Amino acid sequence: MTPEMVLDIGREALWVTALLAAPMLLSALAVGLFVGMIQAATQIQEMTLTFIPKLVVLVFALLTAGSWMLGLITDFSIRLIENIPGMIG
Repeated sequence: MTPEMVLDIGREALWVTALLAAPMLLSALAVGLFVGMIQAATQIQEMTLTFIPKLVVLVFALLTAGSWMLGLITDFSIRLIENIPGMIG
């Protein structure tokens, strides 16, 4: 196994990780921004107010993107396992 192969596997693993985290992080960011704007407009400065909307949106994002996320990590794992003999030899 060459250092280039290790770097390629690491780069692809980081890319898959970023793709897996993106739907949940972006949805939580959008809801947090929206609730923050409402809090600023109404001058309600309660830190725990964003918890329930973020939780609901995260569950919805996981339900809608979950199958895609599972397929992505499954494809990556299968490719990695299938390429093991070529990496060793």
